[in-house]
Amino acid sequence: MYAAFRSIGAYVPERILTNADLEKMVDTSDEWITKRTGIKERHIAADDEFTSDMGAKAAALAIERAGIAKEEIDLVICATISPDYFNMPSTATIISSKLGLPQVMAFDISAACTGFVYVVSMAKAFIESGMKKNVLVIGAEKLSAITDYTDRTTCILFGDGAGAAVISATENKDEAILDVHTGADGTYADLLMTPNGGTGSAHDALDAEAKTGCFMQMKGNETFKVAVRTLTSDVKEILAENGMSADDIKHFVPHQANYRIIKAVGDALNLREEQVVLTVHKYGNTSGSSIPIAINDLYESGKLQKGDMMLLDAFGGGLTWGSALVPFAGPASV
Repeated sequence: MYAAFRSIGAYVPERILTNADLEKMVDTSDEWITKRTGIKERHIAADDEFTSDMGAKAAALAIERAGIAKEEIDLVICATISPDYFNMPSTATIISSKLGLPQVMAFDISAACTGFVYVVSMAKAFIESGMKKNVLVIGAEKLSAITDYTDRTTCILFGDGAGAAVISATENKDEAILDVHTGADGTYADLLMTPNGGTGSAHDALDAEAKTGCFMQMKGNETFKVAVRTLTSDVKEILAENGMSADDIKHFVPHQANYRIIKAVGDALNLREEQVVLTVHKYGNTSGSSIPIAINDLYESGKLQKGDMMLLDAFGGGLTWGSALVPFAGPASV
């Protein structure tokens, strides 16, 4: 039995935060943001719009496009670093409830920007083991809730949104997810983290931290260097192990963190411009939801066809990283 990537869906909030808006909030400029990151705007969830709301909307679309009844879903996994609740209940269980799913196994993972590649890997394993048949995988983030809008180094980067996919069992090897590589190295944990609010803090400091907020912090220059090096080497490795070259890839779908990172990796791999999927200018960095949102854009533009080989590539806090060779096994976009 093999695992097939059957469908894709996404949702982004209505409100748009432009670079011009940020100029009024912190000492920055549209020119500087665009030159350093490639980002022009990002979507921001409403105060009463939660990570689970966005995840449920993306998931409902993915289920509809997969052409299966929601009752056929037998596992829900959500990748998020901005869950509805701290620790419990998991956002995956809330999404399942909002979708009206039966009592299926549901849980979250925390792998930051690599989250979607991680959940694809897990879905593949559950299906190939025979334990599950239709796995709903979701990347959903309300990063605006953990962004410090007085910190000009981070607030320009992040946006909100969700993406989801249905991964299903198949006997057709041509539809199978070919390979997934994932890894992590906690010795680089301080490069990108939310340091407050967990048990890593002294108990008597939690009240003070709660008042100041549990915001993301990043060492930008160091993260950039490690990201380019790690993403490039991981992609070269997964292609070599599967006897493939860059020419065999129809769509390179990297985590949409920063245009300079994406271009550096693409150039190192000798990828043509038309192979590289870019959405960072529209959505900013949406962490674990950025890859499925990018795939959804590709799908809705009519460029993603059945059988197209996608190369997913991500890097995030942890540090975590991952890449995947995934043929699209769903119906062509209309």
